[in-house]
Amino acid sequence: MTSEAMDVERMWQLTAEHSPVGMTLVSPDGLVLTANRALCAMLRCDETDLRGRSYALLTHESDRARHVALFDETIAGTRASYRLTKRCVRRDGTTLWGDLSAALLRTDSGEPRYVIGQLLDVTRQRDHEDELAEALEQILRQRRTAQAILDTVGVGLLLIDRDGRFEESNKRHANLLKLAYPEGHLGVSGQLGAVFASDASTALRSEEMPTSRAARGDEFDDYRIWVGADPLEQRALSVSARSMRDSEGGFDGAAMAYSDITDLMRAIRTRDAFLASVSHELRTPLASVIGYLELLVDHEDLSAGAARQVEAIQRNAGRLRGLVSDLLDSAQHRAGPVLLSRTPIDLSELVNEALLAALPSARQAGVSLDGTIENSLRADVDPGRVRQVVDNLVSNAVKYTDTGGTVAVRLRLAAGAGVIEVSDTGIGMDESDLEELFTPFFRTEAARERHTPGVGLGLGICEAIVVAHGGGIEVASVVDGGTTFTVTLPLSDDA
Repeated sequence: MTSEAMDVERMWQLTAEHSPVGMTLVSPDGLVLTANRALCAMLRCDETDLRGRSYALLTHESDRARHVALFDETIAGTRASYRLTKRCVRRDGTTLWGDLSAALLRTDSGEPRYVIGQLLDVTRQRDHEDELAEALEQILRQRRTAQAILDTVGVGLLLIDRDGRFEESNKRHANLLKLAYPEGHLGVSGQLGAVFASDASTALRSEEMPTSRAARGDEFDDYRIWVGADPLEQRALSVSARSMRDSEGGFDGAAMAYSDITDLMRAIRTRDAFLASVSHELRTPLASVIGYLELLVDHEDLSAGAARQVEAIQRNAGRLRGLVSDLLDSAQHRAGPVLLSRTPIDLSELVNEALLAALPSARQAGVSLDGTIENSLRADVDPGRVRQVVDNLVSNAVKYTDTGGTVAVRLRLAAGAGVIEVSDTGIGMDESDLEELFTPFFRTEAARERHTPGVGLGLGICEAIVVAHGGGIEVASVVDGGTTFTVTLPLSDDA
């Protein structure tokens, strides 16, 4: 061996001895010639345990055939080097994962001299990879399970991200999408399609779409829409949305639910049509009865006892007429927007007239009726409809206030709008009642227990009238502490 070759070999030995990588020299016939300390530490043995041992036997039997094949190809000259991730067997029989790089060193004449092997312990990395793969498989398994559960639910479910893109949905939602978007959906919020308002005919604008509202961060319940271009195949949906938040509280998408309420909506339509038909049929004979009663009350030959009986009949006929009117109004309001006959009026006069009309019933109930009316608040409204709202609120306040209580009516100017407040010291309502208060035919438990007359239509009608005027109605109440209704109406420019 030349001096230069000896220097190179000593340099290799010095490098191998201090390298953190396991290194070995292997003869062409596959026997270990030498191994450094790093490799001995990996395999938990001494160099003497390795020297002269078959290199292939250091490899786990599951990976041995592949290793031997690559080694033989290298010796045969088919390849100059190879790399293999394999399991190695320690002296104590345990295994480690190693990343092996091997290259053939030849003599000056070109004959194989030995193979230089470098082994990097990647057991920890491999364990992490296995753990990651297991975790990923668990996530995929959980996702498949969740998807299977979601697909069994009869409600359309949708998740959107912070940019309004569709992330996840179930089969029910996919079927509803096909109905609303027969030509396909792009998977983004606000796409126009066969999506209609609660009247089933007014197409929703992009910003009115439930997904657009949810993507803006709105949270809502029972947002009613219809989907489908064919009236015979249309479905009515009640949509709810809840926002999701990131760790800093920022908007991070929304979860949405689509409930099919087609059968319910059709039943309501049938009910409303029936009520409207019956109410129309009752209105004409009832008007005739009331007319004859008015003639009878004025009859000179009527005895005092008979007159009282006729007046009682007249009062009940009036209540029946009010009920028929409420039934018609309720059906009409649900069929479409409230029709208004606007005219400029002074709200002060209207509210004062309503107070005067309510005084007899308040006195009879033993309830004080107080009014604080700000003068000259002009508004362009339907006076008959607004009077209907005030009459209903004051009448309810009197009905639900015990003898000795007070009903206060206030009209004031606030933020450029006319505000009508009707407060009482009556029985009040709890939170669950307030949530359903404007629902047609809803009556509180307290009202039913007290046998207070009514069918639960008035407040829903009031809300529809106020909203049609571009205003709003709010209610605050405490059980046994009274109730306050606040109606806000836009004023005329010259108010």
